[in-house]
Amino acid sequence: MLSIKKYAAIDIGSNAVRLLIANIIEQKGRPVQFKKNSLVRVPIRLGADVFIKQRISKENTQRMLDTMLAFKLLMQSHKVVKYKACATSAMRESKNGSQVVNRILNESGINIDIINGEEEAAIIAATDLHKYIDPNKTYLYVDVGGGSTEFTVFDKGHPVSSKSFKIGTVRLLNDMVVKESWVELEEWIKAHVKDYDKIAVIGSGGNINKIFKISGKSLGKPLNYFYLSSYYKTLQTYSYEERITELDLNQDRADVIIPALRIYLSAMKWSGAKYIYVPKIGLADGIIKSIYYDTVSSNTQ
Repeated sequence: MLSIKKYAAIDIGSNAVRLLIANIIEQKGRPVQFKKNSLVRVPIRLGADVFIKQRISKENTQRMLDTMLAFKLLMQSHKVVKYKACATSAMRESKNGSQVVNRILNESGINIDIINGEEEAAIIAATDLHKYIDPNKTYLYVDVGGGSTEFTVFDKGHPVSSKSFKIGTVRLLNDMVVKESWVELEEWIKAHVKDYDKIAVIGSGGNINKIFKISGKSLGKPLNYFYLSSYYKTLQTYSYEERITELDLNQDRADVIIPALRIYLSAMKWSGAKYIYVPKIGLADGIIKSIYYDTVSSNTQ
């Protein structure tokens, strides 16, 4: 007997807001399958408000409400049976974050949970990585966001340690990451990989996905440090406008892609990793699996 249900994950980040709708395919005697059905991304960039003014602006509050209303209609059209909405760095640091969440709940019915960095790292770690990694190897998982980056060390297929750092692309763009944060990150990475011989990095986030697509590599094949470093230097020779017109990057990607690369390259350098794998998974994928396995509270449409 085949059963197919639809679950949805709403990821409210510092750079963009995403709705992922996934098919949950259950068949007797077989492992459950999680298949992406639809992904919608809206670049609201809440972090540009919060990291500078500590508040979400009226304009972006309205854009958030409009987006949630649209997401609700999409979930209804898809006949989504369960969903979870998670807000990360920007919303949890905003002085009016809870007010925005309450307004959205009252006017759209969408209930948003503001999660902390450790919860975010744990949900990301719940993603189904066994399809992409060798269970006999050690990896440093790096999920770069606009306001924070989550790091998880995996050894023999299991998470060993995780930590969230307030180093993100929107923060870096606005020169809001102090040197001490980089030093703390470097020390954390080196301390948590020193007992392993060889490390590879697993990268997630929209920027590394875009770079992987540009590289033309087959899914499952890694990018090496030299390629990433060369592309980083190439991007810096183009102006923001040229990255849009000549490199065909979206306007909300053309600025954050450089600080994102800085984070990935730093992680590779400090862990001694020569390769980075890009499985195209992230927080939204983790939310879907967390709903299914009932490790987080979810809402019913």
